[in-house]
Amino acid sequence: MNDVVEGLKGRVRVDRAIAEKYPNARIAVVYALGIANGPSDASSDAALRTACERAAQLLGEQKPQSHPHLQAWRGVYQSFGAKPSKYLCSAEALIQRALKEAPPRINRLVDFYNAVSIAHVLPVGGEDLDCLQGDLVLQIADGAQSFDIADSGGDEFMAVPAGEVVWADDAGVTCRRWNWRQGRRTRLTEASRNAYFVLEALSPPFTEADFDRAVREIAGGLAAFGATTVSTDRLR
Repeated sequence: MNDVVEGLKGRVRVDRAIAEKYPNARIAVVYALGIANGPSDASSDAALRTACERAAQLLGEQKPQSHPHLQAWRGVYQSFGAKPSKYLCSAEALIQRALKEAPPRINRLVDFYNAVSIAHVLPVGGEDLDCLQGDLVLQIADGAQSFDIADSGGDEFMAVPAGEVVWADDAGVTCRRWNWRQGRRTRLTEASRNAYFVLEALSPPFTEADFDRAVREIAGGLAAFGATTVSTDRLR
């Protein structure tokens, strides 16, 4: 088991250029092997509803973009040329949708991490570990990489402009604009059996204690999916 865990360490990492440009970025990855996913159910629906209630109480009469953590992410997006009013970090997009109508129900695993994201006002992403080609690196795009979803949401591949912050493996970009949109290739499906979850915070304003709490919530919650191995790697 230890050999398995050690083999996972380093599969997901942060490029030095990102670490130097964004010193307050806090990133952790939680690996889960042997999971049993499935369609959205009453339990995952309840988790999302509870998360939405918590976010609504936290924000009160304020709009999501007024939250200090989401304001900080807007500043980061602006720093690499993404218009923050057009491209929202995943947490802000989820919360806006949750307060206006309802967050999407995708499958049990996606509902699970979306609920943590909404409740903690924290970008969280989950992807299929078996679909990675090589290691996954948070990096500055070089202009030669592609992504499998157009900005409009269409299925055509498109080139990612140089200078954008992206998650990418050997096959291309898996998530654009840091944590704006995940690609199709590595999505978690009901058939996924091995996964990784990336949690991202900006500290300040997000506290280290709150970040660690969210990481523990993801790691601890994977027991409900029958994970045979759960390993946490704090990247920054």
